[in-house]
Amino acid sequence: MKNSYIRKITTSLVVAMCFLSPILQAKDWTKKELRDASSKIIALGELEAPLVRNEDGDPFEITPGEMRKIYFDALDYEGKSTRVFSLIQIPEGASVENKVPGIVLVHGGGGSAFNDWVTRWVDRGYAAISIAVEGQTNERDEKVSGKKAWKKHAWAGPHRTGIYADSSKPIEDQWMYHSVADTVLANSLMHSLPEVDASKIGIMGISWGGVITSTVIGIDDRFAFAIPTYGCGHKYDSENQYKKALGSNRLYKKVWDPIVRLENAKMPVQWLSWPGDKHFPMDALAASYRKASGPRLVTLIPGMKHGHGAGWRPDDSYAFADSIVRDGAIWSQQTKSELVGDRYSVKFKTTKAIDGAVLVWTSDTGFTGLRKWNQTPASLEQVSDKWVAAATLPESTTAWFVNLQSGNLIVSSDFEER
Repeated sequence: MKNSYIRKITTSLVVAMCFLSPILQAKDWTKKELRDASSKIIALGELEAPLVRNEDGDPFEITPGEMRKIYFDALDYEGKSTRVFSLIQIPEGASVENKVPGIVLVHGGGGSAFNDWVTRWVDRGYAAISIAVEGQTNERDEKVSGKKAWKKHAWAGPHRTGIYADSSKPIEDQWMYHSVADTVLANSLMHSLPEVDASKIGIMGISWGGVITSTVIGIDDRFAFAIPTYGCGHKYDSENQYKKALGSNRLYKKVWDPIVRLENAKMPVQWLSWPGDKHFPMDALAASYRKASGPRLVTLIPGMKHGHGAGWRPDDSYAFADSIVRDGAIWSQQTKSELVGDRYSVKFKTTKAIDGAVLVWTSDTGFTGLRKWNQTPASLEQVSDKWVAAATLPESTTAWFVNLQSGNLIVSSDFEER
């Protein structure tokens, strides 16, 4: 009886702590502390190329050819030096005379540096680096039972705990601070490689990596393009786990939310996701891409699902990057939209032929990731290099967008609500 009673008390305390955790996390940051924190975050954009090491810790020179496992020096954490494990590859044949474009790849929750992700970009002619932002390698730790865990290395910095759950710590000791720094350092490393065209280096992040990407592009203006996948800003009022964790988190709202600095992002950005995403809702995604200053391509793929493979398998991200580094501009851009009564029309300027158009709509309300999304045909008309899609909204429509299809590529109109 006594043990049973203790278990009940312990369980109650754990449940209470779960509900109280956002409150306990939220330090009462003063205006000066918030300004100082913002200044320190912005300063991360100036980080220069780090020292690169092999697995033995010796300085290492990256050359074209096979994929390499490397560590690069990162910021100190709690008084100790740290390094970032990464996979990097420069395509065979790249040289100072034959430079190639490059890309920085940032994983999401439960991920690490991925061979397959690097290979997919290298096969398309890009130098690629996939970084591990939680002090892990790409080897599984068999000693951790009951879950798939990555082995930690000896020079690890902080790992992610919950949703900005370290917000009461000094800014220099927070996971997002180090993740942003690691990403900027990876960009500086790519810029230092003589075989890589420094004017054609992009970034892609998936899920939490998309959040990091959305944050970094407001700080580091050297990226030629960016592809935040799923992850975005403006999460504090999303009707899911993010509102519970961030609704009262002043540091997130004033300092960490990507929205705070997205207007500095002037590079072309592809916002890649799907309407059924349960982590990053369509209204938060739309708020993010409307805040960024540069040209955008929105790609919302119905049925895409949420995951690393689901994020990097579609051809859309590669076609977007190619259009920037090889053609100098996004292959498709929305130029105008109009709602007259129930008739919605949208115009796109494209460099590719369009095969068809559909209206994607819902009559449900509430969190977008839990709504039922329907598809009905939209009319399509070509006028010179522009395509006009139009459809009549069903009477019950609460939110919608139009998808244009070119082969297996999708370009979406801005998300709309009423």
